[in-house]
Amino acid sequence: MAKSNMGAVADSLALLMIRVPLGAIFIAHGSQKLLGAFGGQGLTATFRVFEEKLGIPPIFTLLAIIAEFGGGVGVLCGFLTRLSGFGIASTMAVAMYKVHWANGFFLNGPRGNGIEYNLALLGMALALVFAGGGAWSVDRYLFKR
Repeated sequence: MAKSNMGAVADSLALLMIRVPLGAIFIAHGSQKLLGAFGGQGLTATFRVFEEKLGIPPIFTLLAIIAEFGGGVGVLCGFLTRLSGFGIASTMAVAMYKVHWANGFFLNGPRGNGIEYNLALLGMALALVFAGGGAWSVDRYLFKR
């Protein structure tokens, strides 16, 4: 059975309501790592910290920065939404494992900085991987379906 027009509008609005905050969050976080914006450390320091403290090789650090900044732009605009969402989801999975897991679940728990926030972002990104960008996305205009 086909969806009603109202149902399709609601679905696309829901996807837009996921895309806008997720894209903004990752553009900001990617800008910290790439450009040193918003109080971030910038590219050189990001490479050093990821390698020395987390044991992440430079190529994977570069991929994480691309996934955050480029994925944030892609998700916000709905451009290559599934790929952008996958990059963000992958980055969040690694962040949960390498940084936040040892701190427990809660962001403000006894040890602080747990997986709670990353898990929410991971879920948002995975929703876009499976659903795409919706009607109000660049993808819809480029890949008319």
